[in-house]
Amino acid sequence: MYTTSTIPEAETVEIRVEQVTQLFETHDPYPFRERSLDQAAEAYIVGQAENLPSGRPVHLIVHLPPQEAASQAATQLEQAITRHFSSDRTDAAQRSLRALFRDGRRPLAIGLAVLAVCLLGGKFAENLPGERFPKLVAEGLIIFGWVANWRPMEIFLYDWWPIVRQRNVYRRLAKAQVLVKA
Repeated sequence: MYTTSTIPEAETVEIRVEQVTQLFETHDPYPFRERSLDQAAEAYIVGQAENLPSGRPVHLIVHLPPQEAASQAATQLEQAITRHFSSDRTDAAQRSLRALFRDGRRPLAIGLAVLAVCLLGGKFAENLPGERFPKLVAEGLIIFGWVANWRPMEIFLYDWWPIVRQRNVYRRLAKAQVLVKA
């Protein structure tokens, strides 16, 4: 049902269906051009696009029986797929990225405040009487301060990369040329 191939000017993802409507959610009440892609079809298309080299455009080739390829739904296929990936998926990924950064700002502010208090507390603890205990308290406070920043740093250093990668795949698919072949 699904295949992938390469043509000289672009990477291609090929999909074979009996009816155009198989590519879209059947329970979606919107008109055809505004329907969401079927989850299995979207997962296949996105999965194939993720495995393609990123420097070249993508062509999506939909193989249909001749009578279905001549239908009005087939002529609106490129518009429907472009809208799905640009409006629905790319925008959702962008919202997720903004939400992740927004959710990371508060823990970062809290973590930095905790780190500042711990550093000050560590300086204060170094002046306590004794030889080992003040050092132990000071080092413990510094470690606690850095641990308080673990999650914000994880968000701002690592967690956003997969969302950006997914958004870029959706953008690529939104720009994909959709070809219908009988």
